[in-house]
Formats: sequence, structure tokens, C-alpha cells
Amino acid sequence: MTASAKSTRPAAVPTVQVDNERVTVTEWRFAPGAETTWHRHGYDYVVVPLLDGKLQIDDGKEQRIVEMGAGKSYYRPVGVEHNVINASDYEYAFVEIEFKTPQ
Repeated sequence: MTASAKSTRPAAVPTVQVDNERVTVTEWRFAPGAETTWHRHGYDYVVVPLLDGKLQIDDGKEQRIVEMGAGKSYYRPVGVEHNVINASDYEYAFVEIEFKTPQ
């Protein structure tokens, strides 16, 4: 994992759009340089990018830049641990859909 020092980055802003027994749908907005902070996903999830842009992903072992394409969704399984940072020089946003029910 990453160092536990307090970050000086701005915080990404989550807005929960749907939260029920089956799913949580959250819109995430990132100012330039903003981050989610270190977290572990408790459910399988899908991310739907709303814009083209770049995110820096810190998984505790490496940091990499990922190119995001508007509308190019991707899936990740439960247990992913990381910090997500906006590496674009403009506001970036995506929608995250977490699946609470088993397959």
C-alpha cells in the first residue's frame, strides 16, 4: 500500500445517484489533480467514463497513467485496491456502478 501520509491533493467529489439493495451508482468528479484516496472495492463494479481523459492509478505497487475514453466502460472484480487521481489538466468525471447482489 501507499504511504499513510496525509495527501495534499484535492478530494474527488462523489454524488450517489442510486443506492438500493442491488446497486450503488455514483458519479465521481475530479478537479485537476484530485484523488479518491486509497480504498478497497467491496463489490464488483463497472466504470463508465463521461469524458476522454487520463487517470493516474496507484495500486500500492506501481503508479500508471490510464487513457480513458468517453463511453468506453470497463469492469473490475471485488477486492481492487487503489487510489485514483485525475492526471488531466481539466475536470474529469465517470459513473461507477457497484453490484451488491451475487451473480
